Amino acid sequence: MLTEHVTQSHFLRGAMKNVNPQRRGRSGALLLCALALLAGCANQSGNRAPVTDLNSGSTAVARTYVIKPGDTLNKIARANGIDEATLLRLNKLVNPNRLIVGQTLRLSEGTEAAAAAPRPSTMSKPEARPLDATASSPQVSETTAPAADAGLISWGWPANGKVIQGFTQTTKGIDIAGNAGDAIEAAANGKVMYAGNGVRGLGNLIIVNHDNGFITAYAHNRTLLVKAGQDVKKGAKIAEMGQTDAASVRLHFEVRRQGTPVDPLQYLPSR
Repeated sequence: MLTEHVTQSHFLRGAMKNVNPQRRGRSGALLLCALALLAGCANQSGNRAPVTDLNSGSTAVARTYVIKPGDTLNKIARANGIDEATLLRLNKLVNPNRLIVGQTLRLSEGTEAAAAAPRPSTMSKPEARPLDATASSPQVSETTAPAADAGLISWGWPANGKVIQGFTQTTKGIDIAGNAGDAIEAAANGKVMYAGNGVRGLGNLIIVNHDNGFITAYAHNRTLLVKAGQDVKKGAKIAEMGQTDAASVRLHFEVRRQGTPVDPLQYLPSR
């Protein structure tokens, strides 16, 4: 944990080199705050945590875990000291956003003797649950009452796909599906604060600073088309959709007001 914090600290300081010296005062503070918040969010998800496989022998038996009601991929990964990416790889999960109660997950390399078919559930029918959601979580809907400050700047959708993950205090933003290479557009006029892949769990990332204390973030891109310090207009193509540090092609989009995550659907126009 200490090493991880030191690494992030070095990265945040290094990211400051992307800010013009004349603007390091205010813009630098904003950039450090934004990156620190986003890095904290990514660390909570458990992505890219270092894992050591202790089952080095060829006859080792894989460790397993049986999914229980209320489990999430993040919770399972953290409880067992392994990262989500390894869980996805070991279990060849086709849809990582759904877990089946009673399913047996492999936690390490090894023979499949102890990690065979899912254990029968006591429930009459397996229950699929979205990750990072409870049974009472509503379906993703784009129909949301606008925020009181939504009209302070002119907003536009960053991508044209369907919203597949809604805003929660865990997700910090929304996920929009699409195809690799789809256009990612600036949601409002602003200046690029950061463009790179130094925040673990978010892949190729762009952060844009806007008027009135707003910041937007665009994660998991395939290609970045802008650089730090560049001015962008609403609707300008700033990246191409991808799946860097993601299980499928998607855009993870966040809106922050004075550093606090807010629901993007309360700001984006109806479509």
